[in-house]
Amino acid sequence: MIFIGFKPMNIKQQEFVDVPLFQLEAFTLHELSQDGLVTLMKGSKAIRYNDRYKVFNIDYTDNSKNFIANMRADNGLYRDKDDVIDLTGNVIYNREDGLIFESQEATYNKKSAIAKTNKDYVIYRDSNRVVGTSLTYDNRLNRVKSKNVVAKYQIQEK
Repeated sequence: MIFIGFKPMNIKQQEFVDVPLFQLEAFTLHELSQDGLVTLMKGSKAIRYNDRYKVFNIDYTDNSKNFIANMRADNGLYRDKDDVIDLTGNVIYNREDGLIFESQEATYNKKSAIAKTNKDYVIYRDSNRVVGTSLTYDNRLNRVKSKNVVAKYQIQEK
């Protein structure tokens, strides 16, 4: 009799697939091994999900290879499982020997030490400068692969 006068509420169930675990403000994350500091990641804000960190104003340093590499960008997405960092907005890659490249987006694979971008970039070291439309840089082998390259290279006198 009660169902004649009142209709039961139909409550719709929702599934939440991608819920953040926590959020950090002005943080520094250190990764240590037996040999010492391996990576250092800083940011103004980070949102931790189950499999990744979304970082704002990212400053990431990789000390696991022959040369220390530092990357800064407006935004970063660090995927734990793959050890890959996707950087967007004013990306600057700076290696301790003076090699620098700038682009609007880049991907860095920590395992292979390869930085890639499919956007326009500028790479320079001292007075040498290269401009192109895509870049693959191998930090281990010190090799660069690029398309549509315009290079200005200063030959040193002996």
